[in-house]
Amino acid sequence: MIVAIVQARMGSTRLPGKVMMEISGKPMLWHVVDRARQAKRINQVVVATTTNPEDEKIIKLALEMGVKGYAGSQDDVLDRYYQTAKINRADIIVRVTGDCPLIDPKIIDKTIDFFLENNFDYVSTAHISKGELKSTYPDGLDTEVFSFKALEKAWKEAKLFSEREHVTPYIWKNPTIFKCKSLQNKKDLSHMRWTVDTADDLKFTREVYKRLYKKGEIFLLKDVLDLLEKYPELMFINKGIIKDEGYYKSLKEEKK
Repeated sequence: MIVAIVQARMGSTRLPGKVMMEISGKPMLWHVVDRARQAKRINQVVVATTTNPEDEKIIKLALEMGVKGYAGSQDDVLDRYYQTAKINRADIIVRVTGDCPLIDPKIIDKTIDFFLENNFDYVSTAHISKGELKSTYPDGLDTEVFSFKALEKAWKEAKLFSEREHVTPYIWKNPTIFKCKSLQNKKDLSHMRWTVDTADDLKFTREVYKRLYKKGEIFLLKDVLDLLEKYPELMFINKGIIKDEGYYKSLKEEKK
């Protein structure tokens, strides 16, 4: 069973409630779930949120879309993922975050195929460099695929705050324990920012959707690249924002 687990909560630091903000007439989370379940290799999509009362609307949206929801720990996202995967009997987990409304189902399938063909414990579209993940895809298209066994081992052994708040660091920081591999894009597109952490990110995404989104159709990486080639000024909307700020914040908390 291959399960995509979409983590989402209302309590974002920089843009509170972002996952329910409207993009082309639907909440952002709606688009993330819809795009994830277009991946042919995925058997099930589950939304994993927190037990905070404000996140009940996330569970409600999941149910309205016909996918399951799970409410767990706010800060221990590793535990939230583990419990969600265990309840839904996942053999393989695809990690998706609720602030990536441009996630590409074809890239998800490609990553899953690479994982299956090579019997890895963990595969990411980013490569491991000096203890960090460095992607060659636009920020917001990163895809992680890992086995339930690897997740369970991380859940049992991970101790650091950054390893529990961000799910997979314990796995990819320990390549001697886990069989890890990266699947990189032919061209380095890491300078492009397609995730949503700020109001400018949301503005950029809305502009992309306004030009590409059609009900019942899914636009892909190439479509967005073609659009940005035609309208390069769109990339300046959210330029200069720090990537993976949440992870670096967790590392700072550990040093206090």
